Amino acid sequence: MTASDAVLGAPVERREGREKVTGAARYAAEFDAPGRAQAWPVPAAVARGRVTGVDAAGALALPGVLTVLTHENAPRLGDPDDPTLSVLQGPHVPHRGWFVGLVVAETLEAARAGAAAVRVAYETEAHDVTLTASHSGAYVPESANGGFPAATEHGDPDGAFASSPTRLDVEYRVPPLHNHPMEPHTSTAHWDGYRLTVHSSSQGTTAVQKELARLFALPEDRITVRAEHVGGGFGSKGTPRPEVVLAAMAARETGRRVTVALPRRYLPAVVGHRAPTLHRLRLGADADGRLTALVHEVTTHTSRVKEFVEQAAVPARVMYAAPALRTVHRVAALDVPTPSWMRAPGECPGMYALESAVDELAAELGVDPVELRIRNEPETEPDSGKPFSSRHLVECLREGARRFGWEGRDPRPRSRAAGPLLIGTGVAAATYPVLVSPCVASARALPDGGFLVRVNGTDIGTGARTVLAQIAADALGAPLERVRIEVADSGIGFAPMAGGSSGTASWGSALHEACVRLSGRLAEHSGPLPEEGLVVEADTFGVADAESPYARHAFGAHFAEVGVDTVSGEVRVTRLLGVFAAGRILNARTARSQFIGGMTMGLGMALTEDSTMDPEFGDFVQRDLAAYHMPAHADVSAVEAHWVEEADDHLNPMGSKGIGEIGIVGSAAAVGNAVHHATGIRFRELPLTPDRVLTALLEHEHPAGMLGV
Repeated sequence: MTASDAVLGAPVERREGREKVTGAARYAAEFDAPGRAQAWPVPAAVARGRVTGVDAAGALALPGVLTVLTHENAPRLGDPDDPTLSVLQGPHVPHRGWFVGLVVAETLEAARAGAAAVRVAYETEAHDVTLTASHSGAYVPESANGGFPAATEHGDPDGAFASSPTRLDVEYRVPPLHNHPMEPHTSTAHWDGYRLTVHSSSQGTTAVQKELARLFALPEDRITVRAEHVGGGFGSKGTPRPEVVLAAMAARETGRRVTVALPRRYLPAVVGHRAPTLHRLRLGADADGRLTALVHEVTTHTSRVKEFVEQAAVPARVMYAAPALRTVHRVAALDVPTPSWMRAPGECPGMYALESAVDELAAELGVDPVELRIRNEPETEPDSGKPFSSRHLVECLREGARRFGWEGRDPRPRSRAAGPLLIGTGVAAATYPVLVSPCVASARALPDGGFLVRVNGTDIGTGARTVLAQIAADALGAPLERVRIEVADSGIGFAPMAGGSSGTASWGSALHEACVRLSGRLAEHSGPLPEEGLVVEADTFGVADAESPYARHAFGAHFAEVGVDTVSGEVRVTRLLGVFAAGRILNARTARSQFIGGMTMGLGMALTEDSTMDPEFGDFVQRDLAAYHMPAHADVSAVEAHWVEEADDHLNPMGSKGIGEIGIVGSAAAVGNAVHHATGIRFRELPLTPDRVLTALLEHEHPAGMLGV
């Protein structure tokens, strides 16, 4: 056994763990220097309209306030690739919370007080923020997020559905959801002549660098963006957000280093959200429980600033063998904040609706829900017809059922109780695509026998540094402790963002290639290494982004047990179990952490997370963690994550699939299906809060007209 044989797959501890727990890790707001200023934005107080006047006198009179930027005096920017970054460029207010000013001051407290003292006059316009399935402005876009076709159709779905012995026609609703990373969106900017340096809480420094270059008319090599440590993002930091533009703008205007740290209450309006999705599913099946028709239609909203269409019907194109299949996305442009990516965009809400409907179909047919999924396993990807590079969903379902003790389950609803608690169990499948993007990386052999590897990937708390070092050590045939790694610096070169569960595959492929080439160079080298070492670079453009003849996806199966309190309506998840097929697992410790994190986030989606758009006020009501409830450790008694061994040679040099998002997909559906099994009531709108559950329980016990009798 060589030194590297046990490196890849080993449960190696995170390299940056000690820095984080001791406070040595520096985040974007912590790059201080003498003279640093702080800035606080001024959000629009109307749902739609235009600014007719700004009175900054009260703010400028406060001690410590340096300047107030508005559309009247802010620097003119170039046209952004993302229109949400066109801040302080005009009087138009597209939605409530849009930034109309920025106060820069000596201290954070002075900036906040200054922002409160700014007086803004508006001319308001009529607004529309309410999404309905029949909204008159809903249309079928050219494509959904990710470039997926907005609509697909195979066979005759309507005819097949109409002639099916068993038919299910149901609607599901997922509310707006918010990312809420632990570290709010923050950037610190500093100009040195015509060179700009930014420390940003971002999931990708390359994207920030390119956008800033476009906005400030600078060559990219004059901009350095670093994201050394990032306290989560879940998609909301996947592209540049307004705070980085404001920080760079304020730093140029004041000549100071400036930090903009967005207050959490401002995040829902300016950093994206998971758009609400209204689902209609029609499933037809024959007498044996095999699907004859599958129709998944989704209606969602986008803003008038930028079109973003949650691709929630896409997973229906992957999951089950249905000879007649139609998927459609419709979107209505409203006066709302621009939605964006949130962990497993599309797959997460889409699979919640699909897997809930499949559970309803199983109950209608009297077929075990695990068995029904297995019966409808496709031989090839239904939408494209491509063979799967690997698909071990059946193994996940069977292994999960074995571990969960599914065989002893009484399928009858309300068949188990413990005092006032109704006990139920549920299952759901999961899928997420394997994505990979081009990247550059380098590997350097040092005279002291060590190695330095560099790749501009961002570690957003997933343990990317550690896994990438393991990939490098494996490719080099070197002990892990001999490998140093540098990440998250735009000066290293192009790298895709940490998103789409694609980071490890994208960065790791380039890093693996660089290390393999370096090993070859070292084998040919004789004598001592030069003082600067020996360096090799790799660029996977044209390789990583080449079209594959295979349909590449990760799969999984979720099982949940719940207790529903018939007195309070509270739902408690007593057990969550997931089994996943995600290619080669590169680090058992960080992988389990990612799976469990996703599953817990799905639990929050099922039970607590909810956001309400106020039709009159024109903004989200739940704007902070006091109102937007996320699960805590006490909210789940046991979470188990397992995986099946999966070898797939059609992915990347490591044979890995992304694991950051597959854990959340299906988790909420498993909980919802368990609640139905416990209560006999099918809830088709999330979240399953006590008021919603208790009302349904009372109506179930006392049919209409009987309450109060």
